[in-house]
Amino acid sequence: MSSVGSSSRDTSGAAYTQRLERLSQASWKRWLGAQAPYRWHLRRLGLGFTLDVGCGIGRNLLHLDRCGVGVDANPHSVEIARGRGCSAFTSEEFASVPEAVRGGFDGLLFSHVLEHMTLDEAVRLVGTYLPYLRAGGRIVIITPQEAGFRSDPSHVEFMDHIALRSIQDAHGLTPIEAYSFPFPRFAGRFFRHNEFVIAGLKRT
Repeated sequence: MSSVGSSSRDTSGAAYTQRLERLSQASWKRWLGAQAPYRWHLRRLGLGFTLDVGCGIGRNLLHLDRCGVGVDANPHSVEIARGRGCSAFTSEEFASVPEAVRGGFDGLLFSHVLEHMTLDEAVRLVGTYLPYLRAGGRIVIITPQEAGFRSDPSHVEFMDHIALRSIQDAHGLTPIEAYSFPFPRFAGRFFRHNEFVIAGLKRT
């Protein structure tokens, strides 16, 4: 997924969108139904009406049956997400659209976004969008483990559970759970698609 805001670096151009499309269309992924466990996982999280920050070309919004709104710094990715029937906006557009209601979302999702920036930038980015989450709403952050982190030269800082917990703490979020998906933690050293997942609740 693309990152959002001034930290987007080289993820905001057409070349990055083309990379996302190329990866999503890989024939082996279609044959093996590789997205099925990730789709199941997102739906299991119970995010409700979701603000997907760094929505990219709309993969997670489609997994959530388009039950939400996406925002991304990359206008090329946003255009593709819209073409897939998703409600998506650039980060510049979002603040002024009717969908940008403070407290209007049940869930806030950052999936493969925060590793594209430093920890301080990640804290600020989460703080930018946290007001749009209702009190008691759920925030979920997903980041790659070692093999996945190495796979993309636009990745900036490795975000493990310790780093993600510090982001939760910075915003006074109530921790719910933290785990490795889809395989145990050791697999992340060689399986590119193993992820850190951390969930929390907004208190007020």
